[in-house]
Amino acid sequence: MIDLDPGIVTALLFGGVLLGVFIGLPIAFVVGGVALIVGYLVFGEAVFPVLYQRLFSLLHNYTLVAVPLFIFMGIMLEHSGIADTMFDVLYMWLGGVRGGLAIVTVMVGTILAACVAIIGASISMLALTALPPMIKRGYDKGLASGVVVASGCLGILIPPSIMLVIYGPMAGISVGKLFMGAFFPGFLLSGLYMLLIAVKCYFKPELGPPSPPDERAKVTTRTKVVLLLKSLFPPGIVILSVLGVIFFGIAPPTEAAAIGAAVATLLAIAYRGFTWKVLMKTTVATFRLTSMILLIGGLSYAFVGVFIRAGCDRVVSDAILAAPGGAWGAFGIIMVIIFVLGFFIDWIGILFIMIPVVSPVVAKMGFDPLWFALMICVNLQTAFMTPPLAQGIFFLRGAAPPELGIKMNDIIRGCWPFIFMVLVGLFLCTAFPEIITWLPAKMIR
Repeated sequence: MIDLDPGIVTALLFGGVLLGVFIGLPIAFVVGGVALIVGYLVFGEAVFPVLYQRLFSLLHNYTLVAVPLFIFMGIMLEHSGIADTMFDVLYMWLGGVRGGLAIVTVMVGTILAACVAIIGASISMLALTALPPMIKRGYDKGLASGVVVASGCLGILIPPSIMLVIYGPMAGISVGKLFMGAFFPGFLLSGLYMLLIAVKCYFKPELGPPSPPDERAKVTTRTKVVLLLKSLFPPGIVILSVLGVIFFGIAPPTEAAAIGAAVATLLAIAYRGFTWKVLMKTTVATFRLTSMILLIGGLSYAFVGVFIRAGCDRVVSDAILAAPGGAWGAFGIIMVIIFVLGFFIDWIGILFIMIPVVSPVVAKMGFDPLWFALMICVNLQTAFMTPPLAQGIFFLRGAAPPELGIKMNDIIRGCWPFIFMVLVGLFLCTAFPEIITWLPAKMIR
């Protein structure tokens, strides 16, 4: 064992993680390895019980049972075909508007976000459903790509969200309240995205030209209304089966996730998208994604155990609270740190490393823990769109049909304006905290 000052241990832990990430090692092995090496240097063999207990306590958290259930629900809905139907109907309404197809993509992405808890499924559906029509009708490749990535990433914020399921137990906040608090910020971002598209295409029509009149469906307004209601009925059922039972106090999030998984399966059957092959594919993908999340989460949680035992949490807490500008200065520093980490570290790693460290500081700063939590979650929307990590960008790159000719620089170029709109959303939620706190206060307990 080596007697080291907590400040030095803090530098070793964070420096080791950043070094491992920069050289391209998997985040799970980086945080686990750094925790083991630094912990052994500081505590000797006593580090092993610390790592084991932290890992064991996380993997036995009942709330996290909702993670595989929500993943299963999202992947099963991907096979139901509801995204195709919604896009076609909304296209009837807005196809003739400048940027109309892009606005429709945001609408469909927002609705999918309330049904599909994983961004991979949302972006894949939008890449196959919305991207080809936009490129075919002359949309700028950057705008079309950015719209798909930004809209698909809403699924990690708008409930049911795996991010919120993970955040709640770590910060001691009700997952149900996090779900309700995330609704309006998610819709706010959706509205800001549509506003951005409308303004850009108004001043530069070539970015998103309206569809020619001969391509628009010749149907009456009454027929369009009927088709719209029919297309919104399946996602409405999914939303009510999960978020409705939580809001009205019928069931907690874990049980609601089970209901949602069952409803998603029934919808896939009803839309004739359910087969034995689909079930096996969905199950295997669920196991794979859940294993990845729990592996990263468990080892990150063990890392934090070493971090706290070495007294590093006090070092970080004192540094944040000593920031100029008081509580708001400390809040600004935390937001900047989260934003910068999103360039390099997976959101799961950021949550498991940062939340146990900053959550105790929130009470000292005098902020509402629920508001603070959702500000971090809104901030993490940028992590999916900021290279070099940028999961959303890579999901689209892999899912986009090759014949469209979408290049990586098209996607990156298209994402930057939407990153700016996320920052605008953060400012609005800071200026008007009721955007987050109003709906949770209305929940039936």
